[in-house]
Formats: sequence, C-alpha cells, structure tokens
Amino acid sequence: MTRGAERLIALWVVFVAVRALTAWLGWIYPSQPMGDVVLVYEPWATTAASGGPIVGVTETWVYPQLALAPLLLAKAMSLPLVGLLGASGAYLVAWAVLVTALDALAFAVLLGRSPSAARRTAAWFWSAALLLLGPIALYRLDAVTLPIVVIAGLWLVSRPALAAALLAVGAWIKIWPGAVLLAAIVAARHRLRMIIAAVAVTAAVIVALLLLGARDHLFGFLTQQGGRGLQIEAVAATPFLWAVPGGSARIVYSFDILTFQVAAPGADLVGTALSAVMLVVVVGILALAGRKATRGAPVARLLPPLALALVTALIVTNKVGSPQFQVWLIAPVILWIVFDRVRAAVPAVVVLVLCGLTCLVYPLGYDALLRGEVLPIVILSARNLLLVVLLVIGIRAVLRAPADGRGRSL
Repeated sequence: MTRGAERLIALWVVFVAVRALTAWLGWIYPSQPMGDVVLVYEPWATTAASGGPIVGVTETWVYPQLALAPLLLAKAMSLPLVGLLGASGAYLVAWAVLVTALDALAFAVLLGRSPSAARRTAAWFWSAALLLLGPIALYRLDAVTLPIVVIAGLWLVSRPALAAALLAVGAWIKIWPGAVLLAAIVAARHRLRMIIAAVAVTAAVIVALLLLGARDHLFGFLTQQGGRGLQIEAVAATPFLWAVPGGSARIVYSFDILTFQVAAPGADLVGTALSAVMLVVVVGILALAGRKATRGAPVARLLPPLALALVTALIVTNKVGSPQFQVWLIAPVILWIVFDRVRAAVPAVVVLVLCGLTCLVYPLGYDALLRGEVLPIVILSARNLLLVVLLVIGIRAVLRAPADGRGRSL
C-alpha cells in the first residue's frame, strides 16, 4: 500500500470515528444538545407527513421552506427503526445517519482519489472542528447545509453554474449559504452564469411553493426573525450578560421563538438596531471586495476570506447567537485551506478555538450560564470577542488581496 493510500484511509477512519463519537456524545452531554431534532424537527415532519399543517406552506415558519425536505427525509429513514428505538430514538439515529451521509459525499468530493496536501489539511481541519464543536454540529439543520456549501465551494471554479445552484438550494434551507453565493458572484469569474443559475433555482422554488398554496407564508422566515429578542449568546448581548449576576438584567425564555433572551434596559433597542447594522456591514464588505475584484484580485486570494468575512458578519451582527452558527465558519475555512493553505492557518486556528469555546458554553456550561454564573459568562465573552477578531481577520485579508490586474483564475 502506498503512503498516499494510507493517508487517505486514515482520513476516512477519522471521519467515521469523529462522527460516531459526536453522535454518541449527543446522548450523554447535558442541556439536550439533540433537543431540536426530537422536540422540533420530528414533530414538524410528522405533522406534515400525516396530512396536518405544513410549516412554511400552511403556516409561517422560522426557516426557508426547503428546510422541510431533510426533516421529511429523516422521518422516512426512521420508520424501519421505530419498533426498535421508538419514534424519537429512531428519528435521532436517522438524522445522524443522514447528516453523516451528506458529510461523506462532501468529504469524497474534497479528497477524491489522490488529494493534495492542502485538501488533506482541510479534511483534518473539518474533523477537528466537528469534534471540538460537539453534538451541536451534527444535531441541527445547519449540519445539512455545511456539506452542500463545501461541495459548491469546491466546484465554483470548474462548475460555476452548478455550484451557484447548490448554494441557492442551501440558502432555501438556511439563509447563510447565500453569503457564500454573494462572495462567489463578487470574487469569481462567470458571474452571469452563477446569477442565472441561482435565480433559476429561486424561481423554481417560489413557483412550486405558490402551487402548493404558500402565498401568504412565502417569506415568513424573514418576518419571523424580526420578532426575536436579543438572544443571550449573541455578540451584542455580551455587555448585558455581565449585568445578570448583579441583578440589573435577567435571562428569560421566549416560548414563541424557543430561545433564552436578555431582558434589560436597552436590550430591545440593540436587538432592533442589529438588522440595520448587519446590512451596513455586509454591504460594506461587499463594496470593498467588489473594488478588489474589479482591479483584478485573484480568486484564490479574494473568495475564501470574503466568504468567511460575510459569514462571520452574519454571526457578529445577529440578534441570535445560536451555538450551531459556528458550523457556518467551517466551510469558508475549508475553501481557504484548499485555495491558499499558508494564509488560511490563522483563521483555521481561530475557528477551532471558537468551536471549543462554543462547546464549553453549550451544552457543557449552559445550565450555569442560565443561572448567571460568572465562569460561563467569561467563556462566552471570550468566544464573542474572538468572533469579532475573526471578522477583522477576514476583512483584513480581503483588503490585502493583491489587486494588480493580473490573472483572475486559480
């Protein structure tokens, strides 16, 4: 057996081991890291499959409508296991298998038969990030979109239209892949081809939803977000959290959105302002990148940091700070390692630390955080500060992309 084959086998063995371990940890970690799967996803899927209300179609939903597809697929996969594990247990196993299968497809695209050193490094990074982030990286809808974005990112140069179509599909499951699509349209070649593909997918989805009778709830996932308060894990909530131990701020649970939020003077105002702040930051980053692109910045130097900067901006300026948002950071760093391994080292390390800190907050330290204890607030504050640092790293790399008018190809 050649050394290359041994390396490839080792990567696949680690791939399987990490996902098996992560899936198992979901059963034993505190704070129900698998809670959304059995308490939210499975009931939504069961109700839709049994002829009841269909989220996103007959009622307003917090997610884009294509998010229902993996929920229903996991439900179908779980049926043979119901007698052995019960409905909830069967759905959990089916969900883990579904996400692992999608990851395996993306992992195969990443590695191929004879991966370069950069692609092997990216594969090791992916496994390490998943292990550090823990069950939240597997038992959330975001885990479905990660492999879609990885595959699309790897195909942006060779199959730009197909890549853009995949990213559009991803955005109709969770919004964040749309940030990677915007980065590709700005930084890469074949912009028109990508725009046409993305518009075609979006038009097909909208037409299908209208035919299903979803007219009144077509963009409900956007209006639903507007009703959220400032979630405790959000970056902007950090100052308010420090007022919790002293009693001048409280942590309250929203039964409408199913999240813990900060109740304090000024918190609602900050939460309301964040939507405008997000728009300004995203548009500003795109403007900087667009200027670099028009001056000839190479795709390999511009696209990965731009994708990372946009995705990080969506997290930093978000009123929601759900731990699974860290999953979004993995795909841009994988692409950065593949395209420009040396310059990707620092952001890769930062994302790994972010994954570890996030796991310490949720699920490991979440009960203590809800009690307003100082240690988890310190850990969460460090995590949120590091997110801001990562945003600066991404923007700085965009600004440093050479714009000398020389080749735009990889």
